[in-house]
Amino acid sequence: MSIFDTGNPIKKHVKVVPIFLTINSAYAPYAAAAIHSLTQHVNPDRYYKVIILHDGLNLVNRWRLRSLVTKNVALQFKKMTRSLYLKAIVAYCTRRQKGAGDFFSSAVYYYRAFIPLMFPLYKKAVYIDSDVILRDDIGELFDTDLGDNALAAMVDPKVTVIPEFRDYVDNAVGVPHTEYVNSGVQVMDLKKMRKMRYLSTMIDLIKTYDADLVAPDQDYLNVILKGQILHLDPKWNAEPVKDLPKNTKLVHFNLFNKPWHYKNVPCERIFWNAAKGTGFLGDLKRQQAAFNEEKQKADHDKVAALIKKAGELAKTKEPIIKL
Repeated sequence: MSIFDTGNPIKKHVKVVPIFLTINSAYAPYAAAAIHSLTQHVNPDRYYKVIILHDGLNLVNRWRLRSLVTKNVALQFKKMTRSLYLKAIVAYCTRRQKGAGDFFSSAVYYYRAFIPLMFPLYKKAVYIDSDVILRDDIGELFDTDLGDNALAAMVDPKVTVIPEFRDYVDNAVGVPHTEYVNSGVQVMDLKKMRKMRYLSTMIDLIKTYDADLVAPDQDYLNVILKGQILHLDPKWNAEPVKDLPKNTKLVHFNLFNKPWHYKNVPCERIFWNAAKGTGFLGDLKRQQAAFNEEKQKADHDKVAALIKKAGELAKTKEPIIKL
């Protein structure tokens, strides 16, 4: 059974807030912390449905995730099937794998592109990465007025502060860095994305260019939806910093300094408080303890390789992919 009864079944004709995450088994502990934080900040008068797209979760992980449901937060698991589209993406990711220097070679990152096509019953939805922690009602994010835009997301802060990323986005991706968004938190107009055939457009670009990019799925999103993205307030996708603004509604542990790897990192308490309410706390503590100096060095090397790659690709005279 993939949809679990929360004890307070969602009534017919009641508007539901659909929230999507895409994970594999390795991401299950982080997703659990994200979901638990979500359940702690919901409107008791609304219904929420968390839908997990995955490539295979064992029964233990499913059960532990299932334990997070509440009277107005339901949970659904949806395993990705090997469609022609997914096969094309898996083949692309396999070609792109270049060892330790590549953060984004997993097909899991592309699952969010399937949401509009796979869930025609929804006109609008929220997507969040598994490495986020909610500090307010995600229903408020869902209520964002998209206007004529297909998507709402926040301008990527790392692109604006790291020169190699900034030049890469401007030159290789062909999107002004002041408009380039992070794909980890999205409000999606699914109806509009279906109408514009977002997924098939992405597949066409992958087959046409077979491009070696820094953050492929995010780069494709920015190219395909250029000019159709509403910029979210940073409070809905904030980087962990020492003096976190009080109005922050979502913290995103993006790329560097994961609290389940490192000690004494910004906002670690926010993460661990959320993790305490899950069945994965022991797993996360053991993971942190096992992340020794050798693994830390490898992690730093990945970051350095990513920045170096961005700098090299930034030297191109024209965008690597074109719509």
